[in-house]
Amino acid sequence: MTTLAEARRILDALVAFPTVSRDSNLPLIDWVEDYLASHGVAAHRVWNDEATKANLWCSVGPEVAGGVVLSGHSDVVPVDGQSWTTDPWTVTEKDGRLYGRGTCDMKGFVALALAAVPLALKAGLRRPLQIALSFDEETGCAGCLPMVAEMAATAPRAAAVIVGEPSRMAVVTGHKGGIGFHTAVKGFPVHSSILHQGVNAIMEAAKLIDWANAQNAANRGAVPGPLAAAFVPPWTTVHVGQIKGGTAHNITAEDCVMGLDFRVVPGEDPEAWAAAYQARVDEVAAMMRAVRPEAGITLTRAFDVPPLVPEAGGAAERLVRSITGDNGTHVVSYGTEAGHFQKAGWSTVVCGPGDIAQAHQADEYIEVAEFTAGWRFIEGVVADLCR
Repeated sequence: MTTLAEARRILDALVAFPTVSRDSNLPLIDWVEDYLASHGVAAHRVWNDEATKANLWCSVGPEVAGGVVLSGHSDVVPVDGQSWTTDPWTVTEKDGRLYGRGTCDMKGFVALALAAVPLALKAGLRRPLQIALSFDEETGCAGCLPMVAEMAATAPRAAAVIVGEPSRMAVVTGHKGGIGFHTAVKGFPVHSSILHQGVNAIMEAAKLIDWANAQNAANRGAVPGPLAAAFVPPWTTVHVGQIKGGTAHNITAEDCVMGLDFRVVPGEDPEAWAAAYQARVDEVAAMMRAVRPEAGITLTRAFDVPPLVPEAGGAAERLVRSITGDNGTHVVSYGTEAGHFQKAGWSTVVCGPGDIAQAHQADEYIEVAEFTAGWRFIEGVVADLCR
């Protein structure tokens, strides 16, 4: 019988693959495919356009509707510039914690899901256990899209999708959506003593940042709607986290690039926010071109993550609550692939071991107790599929 120790062995193997989003995840996918094959389970790969990365999904048990999908991502964030006291690519256990990149976010859950395969094979499933493993979740949740589409078209429709992002096993029924833009501002360089004859890309970009600050202030001061009220913060946020530009302090900047993104509360339309930003960009660009026709601003959609909207009487919520005993109301402000599954028609929740506060940090860890609680949860999912 599969044990928690087997899940830990799988975690050791997964963490050893440095699947940072900028790099290929294929060595890990090869390992997972071999692991599934050793149990007689066929895996389905869904590639990216360059064939440098792949999603992987499988189905265990009878080919009937009504099963459960366990969803996780294979990629992790970089360790560059972080001060680690352990090897990030080796699981180190100490003081009741399992340290390593991805132990919390979210190779811990993936290891538990994979350990469920032999358990499910021996249990006599009446409905299938399906596993969905994606790439590029950390860079905008877009990597899973072709896999979601393929599963929707070819796999027996599951009754529930459980996205195992770290929630300390709380049943998360809602999260914000996300929409992001790469903003490239093209100015015209002149000596700064005659700046009125040029266009300073940095200073024009600052007008867009000022717009973002004004939106945040207005949103913060508004009364939140019923869906937004449970979130922290209970309003749509507009954020610029990186900006780069300029040549020298005495030259008007020819170029400036930045990322601007929205975390949109359920109940608001992300495309309405995109249109509002585009309108402000058009206003600023028109003023720039009035000085120099060569100047302008180019927007490129960087990512688009649908919100997870609480479901009235949803099958996924009902199932997970029955296993965990959690009857609280939980929503989060970060985005996950759950929104894509829900948008494609599955009843979906987020529930997994670990604390999101540890994700992306130096010395990332998952508590051994959380990993153990995750295994008990997986056993509950398999037991339900046998009923």
